[in-house]
Amino acid sequence: MAVYWVGDVQGCDAPLGRLLEKVDFSASRDTLVVLGDLVNRGPKSEQVLRRLMAMGNAVQCVLGNHDLHLLAVAAGAGRLKPMDTLDGILQALDRPALLDWLRHQRMAIWSHGVLSVHAGVLPSWTLAQTLALSAEVESVLRGPDLSDFLHQMYGNEPAAWRDEWVGVDRLRVVVNALTRLRFCSAEGVMEFAAKEGADAAPAGFMPWFNVPGRKTADVTVAFGHWSTLGQLQRDDVWAMDTGCVWGGCLSAMRLGADGQREMIQAKCEQAQKPG
Repeated sequence: MAVYWVGDVQGCDAPLGRLLEKVDFSASRDTLVVLGDLVNRGPKSEQVLRRLMAMGNAVQCVLGNHDLHLLAVAAGAGRLKPMDTLDGILQALDRPALLDWLRHQRMAIWSHGVLSVHAGVLPSWTLAQTLALSAEVESVLRGPDLSDFLHQMYGNEPAAWRDEWVGVDRLRVVVNALTRLRFCSAEGVMEFAAKEGADAAPAGFMPWFNVPGRKTADVTVAFGHWSTLGQLQRDDVWAMDTGCVWGGCLSAMRLGADGQREMIQAKCEQAQKPG
């Protein structure tokens, strides 16, 4: 038995298939954790969802910003962008099943000693608080108020967490942290404009995982989202987005039954040109 954490697939079904074949993945034996952005910008988002759905309980997924964008567009709460490649899902005969499966995925997962999120965790959040806040968003995504939430989901404010936030403000901060975060200040104020590597932090900001006193520093956090960051393997963070859709690699971190870990990669065809 092994557990595999896989970075951003973004609709690149062929590399995903090659990666699973390379590691001899078995749904009856192994577990796959996908770190968000299952869809969009790659050529076969619908096939990615169908492949993952067919794995049943062997796969666990967290939602990324592109996954939430798909749900918003499908609900009439967002507009397609020039680089979007979501028509295969939006026009599919099994669209209702694909979207229903997607909205029942997670915002954060704690399993096998690893906290899995798409983008990041605010420095003031503990592991328990991260999971509790994630569950609040998951409840809305799965409930009758989904459309109302998606119509109010977009926006950069509030930019920092406060325990007293309620309603849309509260949910938006959680969504932005878990699916969009790269840089924040020492006080946990999020910055969303900068998208380059860790050394390109705007003045007064730093990568979220380098904030002194971060309350999840005592656990391993696996995340994707940040393809310009490059590979980062520390005891406390695994950066797993290695730019598959841009012609990089699709990466998996393997954790074996013996506790040993190994990075495994499959080369990807370029589906989008950076910039």
